[in-house]
Amino acid sequence: MKYFAIISLLSALTFSSCNKTLQEDPNGQLTGAGAVNSIPGLQAAVLGAYQPLKNGYTSGFASSAIVAVLMGSEDLTTHPASNKQELREMDQFAVNATNSRINVIWLGCYKAIQNANNVIANYTKVSGDPAVINPLAGEAYFIRAFSYYWLVRLWGNIPLITTADYSADVYNVKKSTPQDVYKLIESDLQQAEKMLSNTKAAPGRANAGAAKALLADVYLTEGGWPIKDASKYALAAAKAKEVIDNKGAYGFDLVPDLAQLWSGTPASIGTPEEVFAFQFCASCGNGNSVYGKSSMPSDEGGWDDYFTEINFYNNFPAGKRKDVTFYTSFKTSAGVINWQNGITKHPYYNKFRINTPTPGYLTSSTNMSTPIIRYAHVLLIFAEAQARAGAPSTDAYAAINKVRARAGLPDLANLSATDFANEVVQERSWEFAGEYTRWFDLQRLELVESANANKDASDLPPLRPISKASYWLPIPYGDAQLNPGIK
Repeated sequence: MKYFAIISLLSALTFSSCNKTLQEDPNGQLTGAGAVNSIPGLQAAVLGAYQPLKNGYTSGFASSAIVAVLMGSEDLTTHPASNKQELREMDQFAVNATNSRINVIWLGCYKAIQNANNVIANYTKVSGDPAVINPLAGEAYFIRAFSYYWLVRLWGNIPLITTADYSADVYNVKKSTPQDVYKLIESDLQQAEKMLSNTKAAPGRANAGAAKALLADVYLTEGGWPIKDASKYALAAAKAKEVIDNKGAYGFDLVPDLAQLWSGTPASIGTPEEVFAFQFCASCGNGNSVYGKSSMPSDEGGWDDYFTEINFYNNFPAGKRKDVTFYTSFKTSAGVINWQNGITKHPYYNKFRINTPTPGYLTSSTNMSTPIIRYAHVLLIFAEAQARAGAPSTDAYAAINKVRARAGLPDLANLSATDFANEVVQERSWEFAGEYTRWFDLQRLELVESANANKDASDLPPLRPISKASYWLPIPYGDAQLNPGIK
């Protein structure tokens, strides 16, 4: 049987400018009907569809690239000098199309889409038990929707590719509008929630609850910029409520103790709070470098890739959540120093430290999972969307107050719909500090400009005026050169 690794247009063009192409591991790239003509083949193809999203420094979300592309938010910044130019470009709204960090996310998403397209095109040809086949196809729909959701929010107008088959036409593909991309995302997730099982096939894989949670987040985003369809808020609230009402069936819940959630130990991996998370195995050659050296201060031998801005830290409510979220005393050869006396003079994230096998152990490849959607997201999606669709209900108050209670904050009560929604957005900024959420909230609510005004003098200022054009990244240079139609 002849298997073809047909690369989608964007993946092919990106690889064309990289000398590592010939050395790339082909796992997860087999496409065509021959690769999925049996249930074992379908299972392998689905597992392969996840892989480009977590291929270390090559593609996906396993390196500081996931942080770099979101640095326009005030919860993230980087070293003002050193070798962090590509990260500073993001933080200062001066991103070059040759920036390799944007390429990592772009490539990972399009390769996952290519692999998911292959499963979607061929699963109906596989003979066997539909109870086995359909959930696998549901995962492919989820992966494609997830990948396009990241792409459309980061790049806006993007190529919309729904086939894994190669033809010369891919070199002339045009960009689709966000409206068209969101239509596919909605359709894919609606299909996924019907086909997926309630239980996950394994940690790090999607189930029906994950599809519903992602769809709720999509609807919430569509209520804001650039779609601005306020009717989506009611849909977001309803879909999130489905997850909340059935959390037991899906295996979701809040972890009672935030210290466990961000312990940097195996106890924080695979908790019920992980609605959807990327799982890693460093000893298997597939580690996660978002944790460890990437997030640690150079005072302790770390890389200073990312930490928090000063005003964000100062405005963060005191209490247990702040203590768990941030790392502010550094252990140096000269003794313990506070962050004000550190090299960068910034607090760091305790969330992304790695504390195994010994506390403070320095590593650049870890087993830590990267949670993309937590159950806390579902609660706060519901609360915000319900308020924006009308007046905040008793259930909406209960949802946000569960998150606040765990953080040690008092309950909210008796707020207008507008004030309540604003409180939820603020709560999201604290609860998901550094967690790939704040930038997208600022973007959909058109708050990027205000969030980047009046920065502390020690933080990196924007190098040019921020406009709506600043909300999206440039198409990676290699792809745009080979197909000018996507510039």
